Amino acid sequence: MPVTWALASPEIDERQVLAARPQAEPDLAAHRPGLLLTADQGFASKAFEAGLAERGVTLPRPSSKREKTRPAEHLLKGVRQLIESVNDTLKGQLDLERHGGRTAEGVTVRVGQRILAMAAAIWHNHHTGAPVMKSLTAYDH
Repeated sequence: MPVTWALASPEIDERQVLAARPQAEPDLAAHRPGLLLTADQGFASKAFEAGLAERGVTLPRPSSKREKTRPAEHLLKGVRQLIESVNDTLKGQLDLERHGGRTAEGVTVRVGQRILAMAAAIWHNHHTGAPVMKSLTAYDH
């Protein structure tokens, strides 16, 4: 489940955006022991990972060619498939790419609405025992 999100300029390094989230929400990890953050190899940085660890966040990511296999790396393939599936649903059923926002605030609100709708559907489907967690078909009327 998403626990935080940010909409940032594509000119800003993703690591800077991520590093700023705990500053914006200081108790983010404190209330979620064992919080995992998934990332690709572009997030490989000892200083970056140490900063996250200080805040109680674990960063499983693929190992680089010169690294040993990292803990929880074997879980990433399934998580990556889930993320791609959710992104496809956000783009398809929730028209994420055609949000209609004309200002930065409008884009932020409309993207946020879609992410929250998807998260609510996954949460509801999980708690009601639905066979497919990311399906919005039951809510599409």
